Amino acid sequence: MQNAAMKQLGKWLVLSLLAAMLLLGAGLFGLQHWVGTDDFRARVQVQAGDALGVPVQLGRIAVDLWPVPAVALLDAQVQTVPDLFAERVEVRLVLGGLLAGRLDLATLLVRRADLPQAGIDQLMASFKKKPAAGADAPEAGAKSAPPDLIPRRLVLDAVTWRSAGGIATTVEADIRLSPEGLPDALSLKVLAGQFQGAGLQLARKESVWDIKIDHAGGTIQGSVERQDAGAGKDIALKGRLETKGVEISAVGGNHRAAAGRLSGAAVPAQMAASPLTGRLDATTLFDTRAANVAGLLDALQTQSRFSVRNAVLHGIDLARAVQSIGLSRGGETRLDTLAGQLNSRGKAITLSNLVASSGVLSASGNVAMAANRALSGRVHVSLGAAALGNTVGVPLVVGGTLDAPTVTLTRAAMVGAAIGTMVMPGLGTGAGASMGDKLGEKLKGLFGK
Repeated sequence: MQNAAMKQLGKWLVLSLLAAMLLLGAGLFGLQHWVGTDDFRARVQVQAGDALGVPVQLGRIAVDLWPVPAVALLDAQVQTVPDLFAERVEVRLVLGGLLAGRLDLATLLVRRADLPQAGIDQLMASFKKKPAAGADAPEAGAKSAPPDLIPRRLVLDAVTWRSAGGIATTVEADIRLSPEGLPDALSLKVLAGQFQGAGLQLARKESVWDIKIDHAGGTIQGSVERQDAGAGKDIALKGRLETKGVEISAVGGNHRAAAGRLSGAAVPAQMAASPLTGRLDATTLFDTRAANVAGLLDALQTQSRFSVRNAVLHGIDLARAVQSIGLSRGGETRLDTLAGQLNSRGKAITLSNLVASSGVLSASGNVAMAANRALSGRVHVSLGAAALGNTVGVPLVVGGTLDAPTVTLTRAAMVGAAIGTMVMPGLGTGAGASMGDKLGEKLKGLFGK
């Protein structure tokens, strides 16, 4: 009797389980069908547009059940100027949380997206204006996002960011996030763009991130620390980086030319756009503070001591500049050593305590680069007796831009050089230029610059 009752109970349990599974399957099938309808897509477009403050267009919405529940937006377009576009934006849910009635986000995947900075700026500005739309909005807007709505993992697959100047950089990345939305671990590779081939690894230890970058045949290693920003909501960071053996043209110049030099291939003249090539070693201290992530670069301040091995200065032939009394245009200068101090504030750069030498040539001075890439400064260049018959430094004024630098004598030095040449051709040129510059410093206003 007892065995028969147990068999009957087991049979009912199996039937009940099968019925529940069928109902669940039917429900999920119905959900998939409903989500895929044009009516549902139109509703989501309107709600997303209202939330962002910018119209949104979606190609299709899909629900995947395997291997984990996921909702995907296909051909998503945020209609800023220019548009923000993603071929696929997928949210994967935590199955355990879903069974418990919670909406926990496991992974956010963004695939083949095009994100112009101008569009991002417009979206952020529009989003910030949204709380002012209603009387109760400020209170709602003051609340931070619930931890459950912060994905545990962010995956970027062929995502392209376009700078304000139109320069495109395409990356793939895998980021593990804390409940506060801070990266606990990050792995990133640049697929295309100025830093193509660069790889970034980042790991968090409380408020400090260890960072390593492999790029252009060298490494950049160090740490970034988040600082207490006080009562405000600013983001404050400081850190220290050690650079070893990085090809400098790959950092600041044409990446295609740098790739050719690193591979040993011939580089066409029109591609060799970098003003300086060579292997960079540096120690850099930096700090920045801004109200948002986008402003961190503009507020960045750095102090670096550097040296460049096998340096070649493109666009200026310093030896010819001395021999031609500063009337130099084009050429290049090969240097055995190049070292100095670099300080930056946003896009403005100052090079000080510059020391360079190559055979009979030596140079020292200070040069500044403005945010618009305009150069200004002074250098003293000396040639040994074998090249010019003297060892007197000739003062040169640096001008032009980073892409087309120029060097000329100061007006006082020009007068001195002319007098020196008349008195003693050849030998007196450099001495006259040097003496003229010193005299001009004492009689400022007479000769001008």
